[in-house]
Amino acid sequence: MIIKDFALKTKDNNQLKISAYGCENLNNGCLIFVHGFKGFKDWGFGPYLARYFAEKGLFVLTFNFSHNGIGSDPEKFTEIDKFAKNTFSREISESSELIDAYENGFFGKVSKPQIALLGHSRGGAIALLTAYQKREVKAVALWASISRLDRYSPRQKEQWKKNGFFEVVNQRTGQLMRLNVTLLEDIEKNKDDLLNIERAVKKLNRPLLIAHGEQDLAVPIAEADQIFHWSDKSKTELFKIQATGHTFDIKHPFEGSNDKFEKLLNKTYEFLENNLIKSR
Repeated sequence: MIIKDFALKTKDNNQLKISAYGCENLNNGCLIFVHGFKGFKDWGFGPYLARYFAEKGLFVLTFNFSHNGIGSDPEKFTEIDKFAKNTFSREISESSELIDAYENGFFGKVSKPQIALLGHSRGGAIALLTAYQKREVKAVALWASISRLDRYSPRQKEQWKKNGFFEVVNQRTGQLMRLNVTLLEDIEKNKDDLLNIERAVKKLNRPLLIAHGEQDLAVPIAEADQIFHWSDKSKTELFKIQATGHTFDIKHPFEGSNDKFEKLLNKTYEFLENNLIKSR
């Protein structure tokens, strides 16, 4: 398997750090993995899932959003200032630019671009909102996806606006990480348009896989049910996994796979095989 690292400069003069797995599969269909909040491309299952799908014959891209907090060290949050300035609109824009880069030959000339998105947690919402904009995306798979971006109480929002920032604790690293009020302003300004998940799902009109652990404490499985409720049932499958949580019992640093995660990988590949590979 050929694995290469790339750096893509965005229109806003930021940089997306990208790992491409299965470069020999460039013309076999492209799967782009979208990480979630406090996530990054090399977290836990990232490299493992990329190798899994590349070994199945797909060209797989994993990447860090420019403002996800990861800098020169691929596994540490050293760019806390950038993390504070991130917005959902920025992530949608950067996901779209990555799709354009693939189609325009940034990774090598592609004869017939075929793209699917796989998003975990908040990355699921970003994948849905990006696919709504980018009709060339053929299929979307969601792992433990959120159904709403506005996850804050009125009191939290009031304090957020008063202080100019909102603080969250990274349980893994113990770091206190700020979110500037620009994120809240993005939610409030674009909730009915760019960041409208309900509309994106209802108008997706493409194959959709919704996979969720039944014991997810971070994102309740009711959010998977909500996305399924909005979806076109003729094109959507809801796949619930018993006795597992938000990361499907995978940890960081990666300690190995497990039966439940393998079941998720197999189900996702079956979905991609039917809706990306066979459609070529």
